[in-house]
Formats: sequence, structure tokens, C-alpha cells
Amino acid sequence: MQDFGEAFFTAFSLLFSFDADLMEVIGLSLRVSLTALLVAGLIGLSIGALLAVTRFPGRGVALVVVNSMMGLPPVVVGLIVYMLLSNAGPLGFLGLLYTPTAMIIAQAVLILPIIAALSRQVIEDLHNEYADQFRSFCVPTGRMMAELLWDARYSLLTVMLAGLGRAMAEVGAVIIVGGNINHLTRVMTTTIALETSKGDLALALGLGVVLLTIALTINAAVMGLNATAKRQAYA
Repeated sequence: MQDFGEAFFTAFSLLFSFDADLMEVIGLSLRVSLTALLVAGLIGLSIGALLAVTRFPGRGVALVVVNSMMGLPPVVVGLIVYMLLSNAGPLGFLGLLYTPTAMIIAQAVLILPIIAALSRQVIEDLHNEYADQFRSFCVPTGRMMAELLWDARYSLLTVMLAGLGRAMAEVGAVIIVGGNINHLTRVMTTTIALETSKGDLALALGLGVVLLTIALTINAAVMGLNATAKRQAYA
């Protein structure tokens, strides 16, 4: 096994030489996770806003279900998506198993409850502040949801960031539905797991550095955006 010093040197060499295999894995990882985030965000924010501003029989049960699903085991999500997309499953005719699309579906299912539950809490707190104004002006539910989503946009960025972090860190579900096929469905996390099991730490470390860099960059960007928004609000 390579020692740590050699592994780190080789990892940074791969990064700064823009190694083709490394760039391919990074590109696919970003494409899959960002697409899953977009899909889950569109659905999850809508569900969160709806649960925050409406009252209906069974709402308490719905909240418990959504909150409980935040802790969905990734391998269970992968298994369910696999069964749906396999040849014997109801969506097998689409031929999506072992493709990046299947990985997007698995990641979207995994982070959807996180975005829905966290955004519901953010929007409900905001709704409580403006509930009287909305009632006095008889604002329709749809417009109320849109106004609250826009007003809470900076806080919701943090919610989306939590979803992105969960998606990019995912291993179990994407291996089950993607198969970790080289040049087709191999992403950063599955490559790290594979190369570590083979004892080749250089590529695994390089990808680990990229993952950490992406996480730090996104966190810094969101924190900067929130700080700017607060300064403008109190200006």
C-alpha cells in the first residue's frame, strides 16, 4: 500500500494535470447530483410550502411521514428504485437501469424528504409572521406560497445545500442502480470506495480533495450570499 505522502503527491498530480479519467468522474458526479437537486428542489419546495400554509385532516400524519423519511436508508432507496426499473418492474420498459438517469432518480428520491421537511419548517415560521396580513387581503394559497418561497429564498438556499451535500455523499443507492460502470455510471463516491478497496489511494484521495473543495466552496458561497442579504435588509 502506498504511504500517505506518496498518495497525496500522486493525488494532487492527477488534479493539477486534469487527468481525463478524474475529470470524467467529477463531471458525471456534478451532473447527476445537480440534476437530482433540481428535480427534488422543484418538488420538495412545493410540498414544503403546501404543508406550511395549508391545514387539512391528516396533516399531522403527513408531517410525521415526511420528517421520518429524512432518515431513509440509501440502500433501501436503491433497492426500491432498482425493483421499479428492473426488467420485471413496472418501469422496466424504460431501460433506465444502470444509467445516469437511474442514479438521478435514486438521489432525487433520497433528498426529496430532506428538502420538503426543512423548507416546511422555514416557510411555516415565516407564514406565522404574515398570517394576519394574508388573511386580511384574502391572498390565494398559490400566491401565498410563491410569496413565502421568494421571501425565504436565502434561508432555502441552506436547505438546498443540505440536499446537495446528501446527494454528493451518496454511495449505496447509486451503486445499486448505477452499477459503478467505468466511463458510464462511475461517480466520485463509488470510485473512492472502489479504489480504496483496491489499495490504490491516489485517485481516491484526489476525489476526496475535490469533494471537500466543492463542499467548502458551496458553503462559503451560501454564507456570503446570506451575509449580503442581511446587510441589505438592515441597510
